[in-house]
Amino acid sequence: MAWDEWEQLKSDALTRRQGGATRMQLNHIPDDPGGGSAAFPSQTGDLKVTQHDLAKIGSAAHTLYNQLWDKARLSNTHVDSAARDLTNQGFALGSALQHVSDKWDTQLGSLLDACAQISNHMQVTKKIHAGDEAYIWRQMSSIDTLDAGFDERVGGPGKPNPAYAPPKKH
Repeated sequence: MAWDEWEQLKSDALTRRQGGATRMQLNHIPDDPGGGSAAFPSQTGDLKVTQHDLAKIGSAAHTLYNQLWDKARLSNTHVDSAARDLTNQGFALGSALQHVSDKWDTQLGSLLDACAQISNHMQVTKKIHAGDEAYIWRQMSSIDTLDAGFDERVGGPGKPNPAYAPPKKH
């Protein structure tokens, strides 16, 4: 695009803006979507994640990690070899290529770490929540057992237990 063409496009845009014509605006949502108050959880539903969902996320992160490990690594490859050869021949491109390769390895390492962390976190989350479920179940079942003990009454319903009656006077 030529400079004159760019200036013409800017001028046209300014004219449309001053003329009140409608225009597109990016990176913005309406201030009040839906025309009402903010949505409450009772209107939109609660967040629900199942063990199956967590397993799928963890599996996808693990798969991505493996694919990146197999296909995206550049260290000790032809890129590094080419960078060394170009540098040895006196080309500045060699050091630039090596710089790009090093940056790629650094960024790839960060991405691999993130994938591993997501995968491991999903596995740990599943184990923690399974443990929480088991703990809650044990607590609830012990309450049921304790509650059942209170159902063994001595005497009819509504009458005081004679074991707690005041002592009789002789």
